[in-house]
Amino acid sequence: MKADPTHQLQLLRVAELDSRAAQLRHQRSHLPELAEISALEAERTALTDQVRDARIVVDDLTVEQARADREVEQVKARRERDRTRMDTGQVTNPKDLERMQHELVSLERRIATLEDAELEVMEKLEEAQQVLDGLGIRAEDLDARLAELVAARDEKQAEIDAELARVAGDRGPAIESMPQDLMALYERLREQKGVGAALLRARQCGGCHMSLDASELSRIRSAPADEVVRCEECQRILVRTDESGL
Repeated sequence: MKADPTHQLQLLRVAELDSRAAQLRHQRSHLPELAEISALEAERTALTDQVRDARIVVDDLTVEQARADREVEQVKARRERDRTRMDTGQVTNPKDLERMQHELVSLERRIATLEDAELEVMEKLEEAQQVLDGLGIRAEDLDARLAELVAARDEKQAEIDAELARVAGDRGPAIESMPQDLMALYERLREQKGVGAALLRARQCGGCHMSLDASELSRIRSAPADEVVRCEECQRILVRTDESGL
């Protein structure tokens, strides 16, 4: 392939811009915030499940405590009713009085049992509520940290996107007058190698950084200036300049 030496030299500028764009895209996809955001989002998802489960426990215990409270109040109300009947002389039959006295003793035992159960439920509810509150605080902390990270990520990505736009803006004029066949070869090599053209400097390929042997240097030295030469090792386009050491 033939190409004006000026166009070959211009290819280095294009390659420089493409390398810069590749670096920026890599930087954009490997921001340190991204890994932390991903980890915190996974933790936040797991925490959401934990909060849901903890809230179910609290709700169930709240219902259980309300039921225990009602049972205690019902038995206490029955005890007070029986006491009132006895204290006001509504029950005069000795056998009925004896039966009611026994019943009051039973009610007292029942109240003590219910109150113990009620206290146990209250303690469980308090512990469950503490767990739920702790999870809620952790969720708030995670949300705040995620908001900070997302803001930092967005700011950095916006800066990178602006730089990418500038690189793209510079690339347009750089390739505007380039021969189509030369650019087609360059683009194909860039897809395969990441870098499509490299400077031959001090007898070394700037793409694969391999030093060329004497026979390869002799071949390149004897090639016309408009001949598009390529590295025997990596097949990239080699651009010759005064720095090539030929």
